[in-house]
Amino acid sequence: MFLITLDGLTDSAPDGRVLFENLTLSFGREKTGLVGRNGVGKTTLLSAILGERAPVAGVVTRACRVAALRQQLAPAPQASLADVLGVASPMEVLARIEAGECLPEDMEAADWTLPARTEAALAEFGLVGVDLGCPAATLSGGQLTRAALAALVLAEPDFVLMDEPTNNLDADGRVAVAAFLERWSGGALVASHDRGLLRRMDRIVELTSLGAAAYGGGYDLYAQRKAAAEAAAERELDRAEQAAARVDRDVQLARERKARSDAKGRAMRARRDMPTMWLDGQAERAENTGSRQSRLAERLRAEAAQDLADAQARIERVRRLAIDLPPSGLPEGKLVVAFEDVSFAWPNGSLVTSGVTFSMTGPARVAVTGPNGAGKTTLLRLAMGELAPTSGRVRLGVRAAVLDQRAALLADDETLMENFRRLNPSADANAAHAALARFLFRNVAGERVAGTLSGGERLRAALACALMAQRPPQMLVLDEPTNHLDLDSIAAVEAALAAYDGALLVVSHDHAFLEAIEIEEELALDRPTP
Repeated sequence: MFLITLDGLTDSAPDGRVLFENLTLSFGREKTGLVGRNGVGKTTLLSAILGERAPVAGVVTRACRVAALRQQLAPAPQASLADVLGVASPMEVLARIEAGECLPEDMEAADWTLPARTEAALAEFGLVGVDLGCPAATLSGGQLTRAALAALVLAEPDFVLMDEPTNNLDADGRVAVAAFLERWSGGALVASHDRGLLRRMDRIVELTSLGAAAYGGGYDLYAQRKAAAEAAAERELDRAEQAAARVDRDVQLARERKARSDAKGRAMRARRDMPTMWLDGQAERAENTGSRQSRLAERLRAEAAQDLADAQARIERVRRLAIDLPPSGLPEGKLVVAFEDVSFAWPNGSLVTSGVTFSMTGPARVAVTGPNGAGKTTLLRLAMGELAPTSGRVRLGVRAAVLDQRAALLADDETLMENFRRLNPSADANAAHAALARFLFRNVAGERVAGTLSGGERLRAALACALMAQRPPQMLVLDEPTNHLDLDSIAAVEAALAAYDGALLVVSHDHAFLEAIEIEEELALDRPTP
């Protein structure tokens, strides 16, 4: 039985660009991973399934209760944890009854299982002890995501939609999401680039400019089958191109033979040494032969052109990101950064990190790990000199660039060209255009305002500004760099960083990413004890 059916669905972006056309898909009680490049329409598709937007054409049929986990969680300013969980009103009903102030309808509406179910849901997602009245604004991004997951459990839907559910979660949170899906007996559609999560799916649906393609199994099987399908399509395209060229050559040779024959006939007629009747017969036969050859040539060309068009239609033509980083010039024994018994606390006395001692020399690769709230981002800011330690000493010995998931080095009100030249004052317009083009911002794309870019586009632009400087950084400080990248862009960034000859100091919960960039050492942080 299908829980959700899409029939002939067509939708477009705000600028009128068609995202997907005549899409027909069905979803049952399996877990489906939804993948595709940034901007291809994954979030738009989820919104259409939820009924939040009317597609340009087509029908969405929902035969079940559906709940969603949003990519961007933005509670109302006065919202509490109870509001995020969706239990504020029913909890007020129970409170009125217990206080003897209940309304006539309260007894019928009362759900006495709710407190226990709420407590269990919070415990499932690591929010034990957090008060339901806690303002949502005081929760971290990871805590908000956990609370939204708990809300899914409490809503008891038949089908869940998840848009990048692990983006703001630490390792424990990611395990909680995976465990939730493992236990989930309903249907699920999960838009994600988290390869660990995608490996747990029953099937993968890839959304491209060509439509949607479904692959049975998890991420690894999808990657293998997609690569095989792309290779087969490329071979078919090559065969069709060769066949079309061969037809063109054969037609040209036939024309040349006919031209020579016609020229010979004209020469014989000019010499007047053959009977006119015979010459007329030869001319008529030549004309008939030429007409047949012309019709045959047109048919062969039409068939070859159709084969070529069919082969081209099976291949998505996209500009793929390929990053060739310049050498950093970092000497092998150079001190990159050193922490000497470093502690940091905010002015209100809230301790973030305590007694950290470590150093990096030469092209070292270190991952900073730990739960949300352990001070990982604070440590990166200390390394860059953006924060001064409360005690201890930090020494930064090389040129460094920091790239966080929000690409904060970009000014939102500046174009990419303006951002690049502000961050690289010695670069002229040609150098800026060339640097941005290497990161797929070609021609007029360099005039786009940074504040209008998607998350993945912002990171690409920040990479261009930081890495294509006249004097490239000798250390890259990366804070969750893959959170807003699609799978193709992640692969390109991984390849570039694997070949980078400078030092890397990285915060990431993406284990596949850390493995791909060949992290050598782990600096594990814990939440400090007050």
